[in-house]
Amino acid sequence: MPEQSRDVAPGLNPRTVRTAQGQLRVPDDWDLLPPGDAGLTRRVKAEGPCWTVSEKKGRKVFGRGVWAPAERIARLRAELEQERADPAYEKKLAAGRARREREQEAYVEDFHATVVQYLRFAPRYAELAERMATAITAHATPVGSGTVARTERIPVEERAAAACTAWMRHQTTGYDLMHIARVKGRRREVRRELAEQSRRLLSRYRAGEVVDGAACPLQQALARLAVKVAAVGDAASSARATAEPQ
Repeated sequence: MPEQSRDVAPGLNPRTVRTAQGQLRVPDDWDLLPPGDAGLTRRVKAEGPCWTVSEKKGRKVFGRGVWAPAERIARLRAELEQERADPAYEKKLAAGRARREREQEAYVEDFHATVVQYLRFAPRYAELAERMATAITAHATPVGSGTVARTERIPVEERAAAACTAWMRHQTTGYDLMHIARVKGRRREVRRELAEQSRRLLSRYRAGEVVDGAACPLQQALARLAVKVAAVGDAASSARATAEPQ
């Protein structure tokens, strides 16, 4: 019904959508607002009923736009364009960007410290803990990364633990190359097994045991990352040197 907002999927025809109950025809006086302008989309959705279209491909969900009354979309688009033409609007955006950058820097610092606390390596491995925490933080905290570190639904301590487990699964085990049977619950079972394997490895560093670095998957992973970071840095330096006027 047009009187209520819905989450829908693309239909078989351009002006139809799919719901759990079946196909729906889009009202004749509605238009599809394509994705890409978050500000306009928020205003259109906030003003009244609309149909949000998304499509699942594999394990990812892609937004396909919002169906809403054409008059509403046109009016709000014109209002927003007028606001954006005002110099004060750009100042407001710049202030918002600066605030978010400060918040992100603070979060990255706090998250790194929380990962170090979670690792609790013995003093002899303090430098290794810092390197590992840096690698995990760099992977998990970027805005838009979609990792568990970006959710606010759980305490930061739980985020750090989950991020560490995920990082080790991908970096210190053969998980990414495994052929896992398409049986319900099997992937979750494999992840639990690998998490336990990672916990056993971490316990050795927490206890301060002597670990053979050449055979340790953790130290091997950090060594590979160090080589990759160095290569990226060299490439960036080379690009800057090429761009500089002679």
